[in-house]
Amino acid sequence: MAYASPSYLHLTDSEWKERIEKAISMLEECRVCPHQCGVNRLKGELGYCKTGRYAVVDSFFPHRGEEKPIRGRRGSGTVFFSYCNMKCVYCQNYPISQLGEGKEVTPQELADAFLTLQKLGCHNINLVTPSHVVPQILEALYLAVKRGLRIPIVYNTSSYDSVESLQLLEGIVDIYLADLKYADDTVGKRYSKVKDYFSVASRAVEEMYRQVGDLVLDEEGVAVRGVLIRHLVLPNDVAGTQRVMEFIRNLSPSMAVNVMSQYRPYYKAYLYPEIARPVTGYEMRKALDAASGLRLILE
Repeated sequence: MAYASPSYLHLTDSEWKERIEKAISMLEECRVCPHQCGVNRLKGELGYCKTGRYAVVDSFFPHRGEEKPIRGRRGSGTVFFSYCNMKCVYCQNYPISQLGEGKEVTPQELADAFLTLQKLGCHNINLVTPSHVVPQILEALYLAVKRGLRIPIVYNTSSYDSVESLQLLEGIVDIYLADLKYADDTVGKRYSKVKDYFSVASRAVEEMYRQVGDLVLDEEGVAVRGVLIRHLVLPNDVAGTQRVMEFIRNLSPSMAVNVMSQYRPYYKAYLYPEIARPVTGYEMRKALDAASGLRLILE
């Protein structure tokens, strides 16, 4: 079976080891994500993400519900990491992201999962909620590549990412599947409990785009490189969709964007009357109009 040649195959052994060493050192006084908690995760101390030395994984499987350029015909090799560095009040995956369902895995066990997904025929390895476990991912990827991993890496993120961590992924991650949730920091604080969401996410998306550019598809329509941005439309336009799209358009009018309609008031959303309902057809049409001129991905 022929796969796209991922960028990480061009890294030398010394480059891999240098990246991993730097990433692991970031765990000692943790600065892996924008929270900059400063706890010593190497000794099992827990900060905002409640994750210590090793990553916690809920599940991994061929996912056929992602966007068509990500899932292709054979599915995306999705790994769901437990916990998160955000606390979205409407998170549909809250048992994983907030309650931490899953089990701690060693780098070798995580590498085994990557190789299993490749063996199952998946188009890529899809790292879901990876922002707080970049060092652990790098360790496992190195082991997996040594054992024959040859499919591209998808970094599937809320975009509340440290630019320093993202720079360690340059030449390793080929596809960034990035949320851009809100256009205003105050809104991010209310609904996701981080004080500076747009300030951080806008810089992170700019870094992702610098690394890999616009989305590139192979002859089967499957992504091999580039950025695909997701934006979840929220009731009463609390997300500021027009301003989000203006930011994206200024970054690249050729940016691939999925304007998503599947919001439902999960988890604690019922406590917030303005988002305690699904979006309407009118709200979706307005959001799609705001995204006009961009490269819409409607699946």
